[in-house]
Amino acid sequence: MGKAAVAKAYGDIRAALAVLHAEVEGAAPETFSGADPLAGLADGCLDILSGCREVEAGIAGLKARAAVKYADSAHAVAGPDAPVQAQEMAVAAEIGCVLALGPRAAGSFLAASHALATTLPRTLAALEAGALSWQHALAMVDETASLDAAGAGALEAHFLDPDAPDAARGCPVGELPAHRFRAKARTWRERHHAESIEKRHARSVADRRVEFRPDQDGMAWLSARLPADQALAGWNRLTATARSMQGPDEHRSMPQLRADKFADAILGSGTVAGAGEAGRVPSPPIRAKVLVMVPVSSLTGQTDEPAMLDGYGPIPASMARQLVANGAESFYRVLVDPRDGAPLEIGRTSYRVTKAMRAWLRLRDGKCPFPGCSNNSLDNDADHLLAWANGGTTGISNLAQPCRKHHRLRHTTGWTPTPASKNEPPGWTSPTGRRYTSEHQDWEPPWWPPGLLNQATKPPDFVYFSSSPGEEALARFLHAPA
Repeated sequence: MGKAAVAKAYGDIRAALAVLHAEVEGAAPETFSGADPLAGLADGCLDILSGCREVEAGIAGLKARAAVKYADSAHAVAGPDAPVQAQEMAVAAEIGCVLALGPRAAGSFLAASHALATTLPRTLAALEAGALSWQHALAMVDETASLDAAGAGALEAHFLDPDAPDAARGCPVGELPAHRFRAKARTWRERHHAESIEKRHARSVADRRVEFRPDQDGMAWLSARLPADQALAGWNRLTATARSMQGPDEHRSMPQLRADKFADAILGSGTVAGAGEAGRVPSPPIRAKVLVMVPVSSLTGQTDEPAMLDGYGPIPASMARQLVANGAESFYRVLVDPRDGAPLEIGRTSYRVTKAMRAWLRLRDGKCPFPGCSNNSLDNDADHLLAWANGGTTGISNLAQPCRKHHRLRHTTGWTPTPASKNEPPGWTSPTGRRYTSEHQDWEPPWWPPGLLNQATKPPDFVYFSSSPGEEALARFLHAPA
């Protein structure tokens, strides 16, 4: 049937769209609910949105496969004697004209489509099935670009194969916003890359730079590519400084305060007026906290397992050792479960949430646990899931650290958190009754130094007395004689 079949298929799609438009406008022959038409329409619109997401993903998968098939066919028609580079330009130009894309965008689309069709079969299948969006697929393409075939397949399996030995936990990746999936994929890639993060970081340090980009209305962007610990420490310092300046007489917002203090710092005007003085005095230093979780064996140099920098992800072990050696105020001694790498449970019998418990919450959740939120601010709220007045305890399993916006959402609307555990943050239930699983961190067992694993490759069992062997090793390392 050929072109006639294609034309009929798209005609059917347009007819289906007309039906859905009528449903949204409430002009369909039947209402969603005869008992409560307005509530039924609201719930029906959510069903339509959910279906749109799946259909859009399926269309994106179809576009990718059609683009690759066109490119293959065009190359075959051109013959083996056609100049390769010229033929690739011609193919990209044709696709760009059909999709109304510029040359660079068309080339990027074709490259991503080729990667999906040739090296990422699970991702393409999930895209065509509507389980992933095109943005998720692009994140997978980007994060596997420097991996070999085995590494790319392992990353795919971790996130897309529920039967994989180390399958990702928590919210399915297709239900995460694409930027959150990209962050999780980057974390996995950093830990499992065939080349150590130490070597890759050493090369990347040479690419540190500051960039200037003009913007509209007399504004411009000034950004810097820095080592992760420096960039995050700087961001947290700006946040702490800005937060300390807030008050009833301060009209500037947090983003404005951060921007103003950033400008003060790079322009050399980081001073404040002294109380009762005509002149200006240097502003007091503010120590911004950067939370680092580093396995003992990595800290002592027995392995090069990446450490975890709160708010960023894996960093080279050498960077973590430097933070500790320099007396980083933010370094917390973190004990992890040697079986799965998760922080161990702690609890308290009083209402007050201690600083240590807040640190544990940050380690467990990584950020605000509301679906899609990326806020990992140091001053996220500590919230009892079951209220203290209703018998709730002040233990990790009954706490969450929502950002202030989503904390207000919980107490002013019908959104409610679901139970948490020592290793998993709470999910959420919407006012319509739909349940949404939160994003979970992918804890992994620590790397054991050579010689400590038995023949069955299982971690040794430890008997804990006053302190564990890991704690004793850490103490010896940190307090070694000069």
